[in-house]
Amino acid sequence: MELDHDICYRALRTRDQRFDGRFFTGVTSTGIYCRPICPARTPRARNCVFFSCAAAAEEAGFRACQRCRPETAPGTPAWRGTSATVSRALRLIKDGALDHGGVADLAGRLGVGDRHLRRLFARQIGASPLAVAHTRRAHFAKRLIEETRLPMAQIAFTAGFRTVRRFNAAVRRSFDRTPTAIRRDTRPVRQTGDRRTRDDRSRRGRQHDDPPRNDGVITLRLAYRPPFDWQAMLAYLGPRAIPGVELVDGGCYYRTVAVGDFAGTIAVTRDPLGESALLLRTPNAAAPHLALLVDRIRTLFDLDADPAAIFDQLDSEQSASDRLAAAARRYPGTRVPGCWNRFELAMRAVLGQQVSVAAATRLAGRLARRFGRQLAVGNAVTHSATAPPSLPSVLFPRPADLAQATIDDIAGIGLPGRRAATIRDLARAVRDGQPVLELASGLDESVQRLTALPGIGDWTAHYIAMRALKEPDAFPAGDLGVRKALAGADDETLPSLATVRRLAEAWRPWRAYATVLLWRSLEVNTK
Repeated sequence: MELDHDICYRALRTRDQRFDGRFFTGVTSTGIYCRPICPARTPRARNCVFFSCAAAAEEAGFRACQRCRPETAPGTPAWRGTSATVSRALRLIKDGALDHGGVADLAGRLGVGDRHLRRLFARQIGASPLAVAHTRRAHFAKRLIEETRLPMAQIAFTAGFRTVRRFNAAVRRSFDRTPTAIRRDTRPVRQTGDRRTRDDRSRRGRQHDDPPRNDGVITLRLAYRPPFDWQAMLAYLGPRAIPGVELVDGGCYYRTVAVGDFAGTIAVTRDPLGESALLLRTPNAAAPHLALLVDRIRTLFDLDADPAAIFDQLDSEQSASDRLAAAARRYPGTRVPGCWNRFELAMRAVLGQQVSVAAATRLAGRLARRFGRQLAVGNAVTHSATAPPSLPSVLFPRPADLAQATIDDIAGIGLPGRRAATIRDLARAVRDGQPVLELASGLDESVQRLTALPGIGDWTAHYIAMRALKEPDAFPAGDLGVRKALAGADDETLPSLATVRRLAEAWRPWRAYATVLLWRSLEVNTK
């Protein structure tokens, strides 16, 4: 991916936060690479080399800056300026595709040759697939070193390193310091905007302000690109929260999780310091699975989106919809809500067929209570002293739990027999390893896999693709809310399906974001 040197340098000089994570600056005179918001003195233009991601900078031989900490930048948008193949490869790497396999295995899942995949990465990312995976692990490890009190050996395995020796070598190569030195030099950072105060920079040897050590909780910051409408996200998730499994209360999202040998309750809230980040709080027992927890939460809240790039297009003259353009201007912090678990979201989508949101939520709660598992006492975290008295304590059913149930048992929660059969068929497909909920080579293939199952139509498939598979171009064209929003308040005639699809062509590849914006515009108009 080519970056314009002059444009990047101008952004670097202004330290514009909107460019944070979009590119990184390698300084040839120092061998260090930085975020565009780095408070250090701006280097001369002739000494700057610009990279699209941190992995490319490190593969070129630069090491991470200790002041702006590139590992804490918002995630590089995997879809910006890359082909569909590279975008999907980056998502698979994020899911751990290279933790236990090679580039050839990754290429096989994408339907391309490994040499071709390497060429695509070199041309569009500037780094190899292995370099991207290495940088992800090293950067996550550094965050755990600085933000937690976990033992180094545990951090090594949590970050995906197979041995402590490889962990030590990787951290030293990326940051030019040993893990022990990084922890020793860690100090609290109070920021004004994105610049550390002089008082903070002088406090060497001090530790981060960790949560109390006796509360058994780990807290991690998850950065995002502003704007981000946190209240709108909670307003969407709240009515859809599965009773017993999820809860939105007091500006905080709680839910039960089961990963590996850990089962418990986690909490997510906005950073109270007003910085562009969410706070994830997990019990100490979840420490071995922090990488997975962080990735799942980033997916759930769509934290890697680049709203400026998306909404500039949806608000353009070419969008061909005044209603959509108005919504894009009014709600610039809108994200596409994701999910914690793809199977759980797929079940929720099937339950929501032809019923209201409230009815689907009640059915999901009944399904969870009847076929899910009750958490043991403990392993739950709260956001504050004002946390709700009753936290979620039910684990959503696993595919095997529903696959072995009879249709009558499932229908007993208040479902028609055909919908109960769809739930069981989908559960059996996932249990048996069919790739119905795995990333495919494209949106069309994902939809085809889902609609091949009886009882799953185009709307359900696109809704699952939009939220569970995070397909940014998924579009439930037949959605009643979308058609009402496009019709306008004074028009009683809904646009035809063909008209909706024709209009939506101008919204590619962000039709999922257009869908959420149209839903929000309808809510305002119906108040």
